[in-house]
Formats: sequence, structure tokens, C-alpha cells
Amino acid sequence: MNDNTNAAPDSTAARVAMWRALHVQADAPPHVLDDTIGLDLLSPDANWRERGDMNPQFTRPFRASIVGRARFIEDLVVEHVDRGVAQYVILGAGLDSFAQRKPEIASRLKMFEVDPPGPQAWKRRRLIELGHGVPDWLRFVPVDFEAGESWHERLVDNGFDESRPVIVVSTGVSMYLTKEANAATLREVAGFAPGSIFAMTFLLPLELADPEVRPGLEMAEKGARASGTPFISFFTPAQIQTLARDAGFSDARHVSADDLTQRYFADRTDGLRPPRNAEELLIAMI
Repeated sequence: MNDNTNAAPDSTAARVAMWRALHVQADAPPHVLDDTIGLDLLSPDANWRERGDMNPQFTRPFRASIVGRARFIEDLVVEHVDRGVAQYVILGAGLDSFAQRKPEIASRLKMFEVDPPGPQAWKRRRLIELGHGVPDWLRFVPVDFEAGESWHERLVDNGFDESRPVIVVSTGVSMYLTKEANAATLREVAGFAPGSIFAMTFLLPLELADPEVRPGLEMAEKGARASGTPFISFFTPAQIQTLARDAGFSDARHVSADDLTQRYFADRTDGLRPPRNAEELLIAMI
């Protein structure tokens, strides 16, 4: 297993963290999500906002989507913690900072962050260097996906209780996986204890996106392909809901960009909102 502690997060994880911070710095309050911890971990050059993919105007809809989906999931976690769910799994955690920003909620959970070994070791080191530490209730679960390791087995190895319900989250991942791999993940989670919930994002076919953001999405798709991590899977809401039900979930709900806008952006006067028919959410219940 590659356990290179110098393996920094990939460009996608870094960009998401920087967009979350850019929302705090460039958009007027109230902020949908107040998160600069990922930026602190990365500690980029002082001129990071001058990067082409950080242009405040061009990236507005994309960072709105990023903070909107993150806020929705965090609210979902809080709701289900209050209902007694005590386990939280983040697949492809990247620079997620829920544990550091919301310790009063996170400490009521057993949290599992699943990621490749190198970037995860880097994150652990940076959290310790910045004084956040790694509390006992936060479990880092390194999984070497390229070597075919099972994330489910690694969860159990790290204290996951299969007999108890869990919230499982996967954001910004499904487009990099085949339809078969996405279906396999859905089947895996559908086999967890009754009362569990799965929240995942999915990318709609690019031709369905709002015209003003389609060029940006096409640029992202081209960049992903050039970097060796192409977008493979696109789903309509009906297709992803069918995939979830076929996997064994009793209920599968689509959360659209309009739903997020109504919930988190309706009172804004600056026009900030997530784009329609780009990356949206599936919420599936067991």
C-alpha cells in the first residue's frame, strides 16, 4: 500500500476547498457555508485567487453549487443525529472539515473518512500541524482503491458497527466511476442497517445544464480527461433514482438545484445560486 505522506490532495479536492473559502471571501454574508479550514490546510500562495479557476465572477455558480450541496448534507447529518443515528461515513472525504467546524455535532458521532492512503496521511499531518488534532471519534480509513481494497471491509476494521444505522455521503465522485461501479456502491450501502441513509451527488448530461454554465462544465470535463480522470457517468434524476431503487433502497429522492436555491439562496440579492441541471443530489433511504 502506498502510504506517501507527501501526497497532497488531488486538484479536484483542492479546488472544492478553495471555492468554499472563496464563498466566504468574495460573496456577501450571510454565507451558506463558513469554511476556510480546507484553505488553511492547503496554505496556497498569497495570489491563489488569481488562478483562472478561482475567478470570482466565472466561478460563482459552481461555488454556489459546492456550498449549497455541502450545507444540505450537513443539515441532513444534524437532522439524523438528532434522530439517534450515531455513525457517519464520508466516501472520498478529501478536505471535508465538518469534524473541525462542527465538533459539538461531530463528537456525538463515530465519523469515518474514507480516502486513498497518501492524501489522507497528508491531511492528518496538516490537521495536527495546525492544532486541530485527530479526536478518537474521527477515524481515518485509508483505502487503496487501485489495489482493489474493499472500503466496506476497511470500515469494519476501523470500528464500524454494521448492526447500527449510518449516514453515508459521497459528493463529487459518481462522475468518475462507471455506471456499474456506482450501482455497486449503491448495493453496498443498501445492505447496511435499516434506518441508514445515503446522500450522493450526480452529474446530469452536460447538454441539459443551464446555457450560461455549460461552457464551464465542458471545460471541466476536458480538464478532467486531460488529467487522466475523465467524467465517465452522467445520469438524469429518473435514471439515478431507478438505479437506487434497483439496488435495494426503499426510497430515493432527487434534490434539485431549485430545491437548494429555495432553501439557502432565496433571500439573496446578489443573484448567487447553483446552476440547474448540473451536479445535483440523490437522497436514498433504507
